[in-house]
Amino acid sequence: MYLADSRHTPASDAAPAPRPGRPARIATTVLALGTVSLVTDVSSEMVTAVLPLYLVTAMAVSPLGFGVLDGVYNGATVVVRLLGGLLADRPGGHDAHGHGTDGHGRHKAVAAAGYGLSALCKPALLLARTTPVLGLVLAVDRAGKGLRTAPRDALISLSTPPERRARAFGVHRAMDTVGALAGPLLAFLILRAAPGGYHAVFTVSSCVAALGVLVLVLCVPARPGGTVGGALPLPAGRPVARLLRLPGLRRVCLCAALLGLATLSDSFVYLFAQRRLGLPAGWFPLLPLGTAAAYLLLAVPLGAAGDRYGRRRVFVLGHLALLSGYALLLLRPAGGLPVAAAVLTLHGVFYAATDGMLAAATAAVVPASRQGAGLALVGTGQAAGRFGCSLAVGVLWARWGDGAALAAMTAALAGAVAVAASVLRPGPARGKEAA
Repeated sequence: MYLADSRHTPASDAAPAPRPGRPARIATTVLALGTVSLVTDVSSEMVTAVLPLYLVTAMAVSPLGFGVLDGVYNGATVVVRLLGGLLADRPGGHDAHGHGTDGHGRHKAVAAAGYGLSALCKPALLLARTTPVLGLVLAVDRAGKGLRTAPRDALISLSTPPERRARAFGVHRAMDTVGALAGPLLAFLILRAAPGGYHAVFTVSSCVAALGVLVLVLCVPARPGGTVGGALPLPAGRPVARLLRLPGLRRVCLCAALLGLATLSDSFVYLFAQRRLGLPAGWFPLLPLGTAAAYLLLAVPLGAAGDRYGRRRVFVLGHLALLSGYALLLLRPAGGLPVAAAVLTLHGVFYAATDGMLAAATAAVVPASRQGAGLALVGTGQAAGRFGCSLAVGVLWARWGDGAALAAMTAALAGAVAVAASVLRPGPARGKEAA
């Protein structure tokens, strides 16, 4: 089930095909992880919604300093993602009944460690009074995210038949996005009741993060039901080198890193929208709601469209939507709020069309025993690219202004999309990998 030809993947023997006319049932593991992500995203998006404004106004960080911190925030997962995937794929011993867990119990354990690490960082934000300390806290918080992402996505892919994975990831991402909607709204209400009360936002975020860890421990099964996949051969050698010998995974990694290098972080998108469209600073925490609303509405239908019509098409169209959003910000047409709504909608379409699609495509070209490491490898490439993008935008903005930085990233994204569309184009040899 490669990005190019997801429609031709054979059904799994581990899960019965749905009856005609009835939608496929979503695995309990997917729904439980979706609940965890929903609660956790309320916490993390509360912080994300106010952090750029907090750094630029309350802490008076320069554009270059903000670019460095934003790069840390988005790039601290680079090494830890891979570590989390490798740890999760190691054999997990035996369960309480003496049965082998085939490593799946370790997926939950590693994910729980990542969620717990991020939860501990939320109250630490209250103590960070200088930019270096704040950068360290953000790095550890994002390291927790990097640690948990691959094991969590591996649990989703292992619980779902290959031909329905894009839809399953779409359901998970939609639930996750409910939290992404609630978090900024809650932050906005707190700041409205207590203007400048950033520490109140961080305090509430800490409590919600602890609840997310509790839900994971109590509600997510250690072993996914109906584990599927595993027919793909894995070459000999060291774990990472063996994975990189899989041609399908190499192509997905290359495209993820290249596109990440030309993709503005959410923080920069919202800052550019606020500055270039002249939006009131008080409305800044609400900007992520536009992205989240479009993501929530479109994640499941676009996931189903990817399974049915081909993931490459949906994936590329998602990046074209993002490119259109950049162009709107660059041209800065009259309209203010309506233009901002259009930009944020396109931003949400981008996430709905690419996030779950990339995870599902990665899971399709990696053996079941290496799902965590494979997903982590692609995530690492993407995070590394976005880290470089944030640093570059910070430098360009500090030297030539936000318009030059945005123009450079718009041109870079256009080139990256063209390359990715070519690399992911189906061919005779790749058609076999898709199955």
